Amino acid sequence: MRTTPTAGGLEHQPASARVKLAAAWTSFMFLCAYVDILNFFNPGVIDDILNGVVWRLDITQTFLVGALTLMAIPIFMVVASTTLPARACRTLTLGVASLYVLVSIFNVVDESWTYFYGLGAALEVAVLAFIIRTAWTWPRTPRANNDVEASRPLHTARTA
Repeated sequence: MRTTPTAGGLEHQPASARVKLAAAWTSFMFLCAYVDILNFFNPGVIDDILNGVVWRLDITQTFLVGALTLMAIPIFMVVASTTLPARACRTLTLGVASLYVLVSIFNVVDESWTYFYGLGAALEVAVLAFIIRTAWTWPRTPRANNDVEASRPLHTARTA
């Protein structure tokens, strides 16, 4: 008769700040995309687009380049989160996420579908808050322990 060992509890393997940031930026982009896609079900939106207008803006190359840039930045933050040096990644993340909190809030201003856009913006801001918190609390490496040498008066420090 064979006995199988009983499984213990699941092992918790914490994710690094880089993995958390990349996942959160990906989640943010999915939220942005789905809010925009679901917006097509808002009556009149498709007619406005066919007439060359989004919100109150004419659809021009400038508008499209701006919209692409607005969405490309968080997309590239997925890559930046996993490739940039820690200090640069943290600084860039704090700046970009803070900017996009404002963008998410602006998207709700003057909207007739307040509940839909409000929920979308609230979810986006929640993810951005997680991103900011993760970057702000980025783990630090302990400093080298030279306390013994540093605590000695200069005239008694060893010279080797």
